[in-house]
Amino acid sequence: MTNTNSPQLITYADRLAGTLPGLRALLDGRLAGMFGGVHVLPFFHPFDGADAGFDPEDHTEIDARLGTWDDLRDLSREHAVMADVIVNHVSSRSPQFRDVVARGAESPYAGMFLTMGAVFPEGATEDDLLRIYRPRPGLPFTSMRLGEQRRLMWTTFTERQVDLDISDPVAWEYLTAVVDRLTDAGVRLLRLDAVGYAAKEAGTDCFLTAACLAFIKRIGAYAHERGAEILVEVHGHYSQQIEIAGIADYVYDFALPPLVLHALHARDPLPFHNWLSVRPHNAVTVLDTHDGIGIIDVGPNALVPGADGLLTGDQIDELVESVHSASGGTSRLATGTAASNLDLYQVNCTFYDALGADDTRYLLARLIQLFVPGTPQIYYVGLLAGRNDLALLSRTGVGRDVNRHHYTPAEVAADLRRPVVRSLLAALRFRTDHPAFDGTFHHQVDGTEVELSWRHGEHEATLRADVATAAHTVTASTRGGAPAPLNF
Repeated sequence: MTNTNSPQLITYADRLAGTLPGLRALLDGRLAGMFGGVHVLPFFHPFDGADAGFDPEDHTEIDARLGTWDDLRDLSREHAVMADVIVNHVSSRSPQFRDVVARGAESPYAGMFLTMGAVFPEGATEDDLLRIYRPRPGLPFTSMRLGEQRRLMWTTFTERQVDLDISDPVAWEYLTAVVDRLTDAGVRLLRLDAVGYAAKEAGTDCFLTAACLAFIKRIGAYAHERGAEILVEVHGHYSQQIEIAGIADYVYDFALPPLVLHALHARDPLPFHNWLSVRPHNAVTVLDTHDGIGIIDVGPNALVPGADGLLTGDQIDELVESVHSASGGTSRLATGTAASNLDLYQVNCTFYDALGADDTRYLLARLIQLFVPGTPQIYYVGLLAGRNDLALLSRTGVGRDVNRHHYTPAEVAADLRRPVVRSLLAALRFRTDHPAFDGTFHHQVDGTEVELSWRHGEHEATLRADVATAAHTVTASTRGGAPAPLNF
């Protein structure tokens, strides 16, 4: 990844800037100098399906309403572009699956899609089925008619997203065609969406199996041949992130968001401090994304009894209730059984509302993110310190939509003038430009006080904060001078 000190933006093209050319204009205009790269969330056809683009009918075509492949190439010439490779599933409305529905076993794509029988050819016991790990309630199967035969298709997420059989040569050909299309357009970072579920094996929980790890290595090697790197997207026990970090170019630090929230709500930075001592160094740091705030990432391992988490069960319960309280109860409306797309491991809320829309606490959280080692990625709603979008939630009934606002140009312009946003923009420029972040990182905790510092030769930068009060200072070396306080 080019310039790992430079923050990256995470955004939908349509929900922030309307189109891919609009996104480029925003990055080169109002946001110039703040982001070295951008993760453009799914822009494939259609970008506005049942799962906000993660169920494209055609993964190799850009939705014409957003732009063209030439528009993506133009964006990639000036910015490091990341795009999603949806490796676990394909839309049930894709031409490949429609052909299987029409022709059954006679379709050349018949082996591309995973059935229950392909994993359990001798049948499955009750124990086999109950062992399967899934992020949502119920079993991951949907009965569908393929040609003249009814089959149980593996559908990890929804019945509109049919899982691939990644061991099938046609499925591999399909995935490499997606990689080829993206890298031909200048994409240099590929996010492997939901890859932990991509390889199912009988006798296992079907999550991060040995075959899955082998697949990550295989598609990573192919990406490298095409001049790209991979970012692995997995929500799970922190030990799993550490394991995956050894075979992937980058992993997410999904433990960071709940640990920062715990530190600020419970006035307890020790779990955050402990995590800094063991976390992978090849991490992409986030506080928010297009999904909810992960909770499973700091909890005990649901698949390995006795494997503790970074927070205890009681601490997690208190954290979730603190977020609901801080958001005035709006996050509760979007989370759990209140939302149609129940995710067992996430709280749906903007990060700004998760901290009670408190500018000081929110800015401190962002400064912590920017000081933690790794490549910082800032979600577009978080960039603008956005509030929970209850109107969108009401229209769609999809919990995660509470943090997926559609911004108008006037809203963007107005939010960029808000003091908290202007301070965040200044902090982003500081992280991009200051040479201290090329050096060595140190961290320490004393009660409720936290110190995060970087030193590179004569350059240094330090964040000191009290999580109990959210009071904080940033000092940094200047050209030819001693460290001086900065105002954010």
